Amino acid sequence: MELSGKVALVTGGSRGIGAAVARRLASDGAAVALTYAQAVGKAKTVVAEIEDAGGRAIAIQADHRDPATAAEAVEQTVRELGRIDVLVNNAGIFGGGPLADITEDDLDQILAVDVKAVFLASQAAARHMSDGGRIISIGSALAERVPGPVFTLYAMAKSALTGLTKGLARDLGPQGIRVTVIQAGAITTDMNPDTGPAADFLRSITALGHYGHTDDVAALVAYLAGAGGQYVTGTAITIDGGLAA
Repeated sequence: MELSGKVALVTGGSRGIGAAVARRLASDGAAVALTYAQAVGKAKTVVAEIEDAGGRAIAIQADHRDPATAAEAVEQTVRELGRIDVLVNNAGIFGGGPLADITEDDLDQILAVDVKAVFLASQAAARHMSDGGRIISIGSALAERVPGPVFTLYAMAKSALTGLTKGLARDLGPQGIRVTVIQAGAITTDMNPDTGPAADFLRSITALGHYGHTDDVAALVAYLAGAGGQYVTGTAITIDGGLAA
């Protein structure tokens, strides 16, 4: 129960990586708030699973296509759970396709969710965090290596998180707040299943030859949120099975 007495907010916590992270942080003792855009049923299921295991959790509706909702979720977490010690910026959308087909609206949407909402949530959380606070963003290995066409928009948005992480680490280091970004590779989720049309290609370009699981990412988040992350800040940590090797 390393995180006993701590409060964590996981954005996009109703499914996939976010749900696995929420369950893992709760199992380590944290009270957990999680946001969802539309999947209220899945969010309630995650909350119920945490509560059935003896933990405390709340679900907050927040569609980060309106980036202001990310900061509002931080404030609601503090109001309902009393504090915030760990922010996991997990909510994101994928934008891709042939370069010529990408519209300005596509650009605005991915920057709103994958960059602006992350900045606003981090800014809001930093106002409430004390020494030992953690801000952990879920990025993408595509920020390190783009293995083919159609990924330009997504790679650009996720690359922004590296610069944001380094800047926040410098700004917040004097407060004792650690800031990291996790560059996730081929992790099997509803959005990117290991049975999907791109699965064979993605497996072929990893060193290990297979997808990772959401619990793999959750374990890394838990390490960074706990004592293991005490001297880790301002850096990207890749978990991609060797995709970027």
